[in-house]
Amino acid sequence: MSSQLHITNGDSFTHRLKKLKLKGEIITWREMLCEGKTETSVGSEAFWKTRFEFLHKNYNISKSWFVEKTLKEYRSLCNHKQQDEIILWFEYDLFCQINMLAVISWLKTHRRHVQISLVCSGYEDDSNRLYGLNELTDEQIHAHFKSRVALSQNDIEYADYVWQLYCSDNPIRLENLSDFELYQFNYLEDALKAHLRRFPAIKNGLNEIENRVLQVAAEGKSPSKKALMGALLQDQGWYGFGDTQYQRILKNLRPLFHSFNPVRLSKKGKEIIENKDNYYATLRDTAAYLGGALKYNYLYNSEAGRILKL
Repeated sequence: MSSQLHITNGDSFTHRLKKLKLKGEIITWREMLCEGKTETSVGSEAFWKTRFEFLHKNYNISKSWFVEKTLKEYRSLCNHKQQDEIILWFEYDLFCQINMLAVISWLKTHRRHVQISLVCSGYEDDSNRLYGLNELTDEQIHAHFKSRVALSQNDIEYADYVWQLYCSDNPIRLENLSDFELYQFNYLEDALKAHLRRFPAIKNGLNEIENRVLQVAAEGKSPSKKALMGALLQDQGWYGFGDTQYQRILKNLRPLFHSFNPVRLSKKGKEIIENKDNYYATLRDTAAYLGGALKYNYLYNSEAGRILKL
């Protein structure tokens, strides 16, 4: 009888999956590799050192928390060596897709002869809405599981290749990818396009996410910081960020706000959002990475949809 192992995108869905009582144990991948510097060798000492340094500096993650929540779960994954099939549960967004690439890269190296299958939520009906796994009904989750995608060796090699590109110091290599339709990753192309839009825009020095924060604030519909956070989390397209990530963004953009209760932009904030001023020099951080690339070594041309190296 074949044995299975499930790797999920987070604690919330792990809890949900346990309730469904599917066969096999569950490992939770507790990382956010879409933020901060990454190393190609997933699971190596250098990889985890780089990740802890970023998380500690930017999110105040303690070493004990990191060991208990992330490394302990990773070691559990290392100890599961007998499964015939490993099922990956990830969503359509950038947050999940980058984590998915890293996990597949690790599996390619350490579980060469295991069948890797993928369950990925996104477009679930005739609307343009994108759904997370936890938004699906039990019946939909079971249906996804039954129709899970068995990844071919070509799929696995491609995911590993894209991961290497994500970790490289030149995002233009990702921009030049054009053969997504040949592989079984339906949401990867859009997620990577969203990633490239995280580099600062030529017009005002803010990236797409930062510009959206100011745009939502400028609408004047947020009576409080909490309301603003709710609006940002509710409709964020391809990013899939959590509240802690938006808190960090708001902290960096604080000088562009007059107040948070109610939410009002400062004069400078209004000038930035109208592209009358540029905030690049103020935001520029020589240690800010997106994957393997320094964020402020590149600019994004919104009109052409292209990356420019400085």
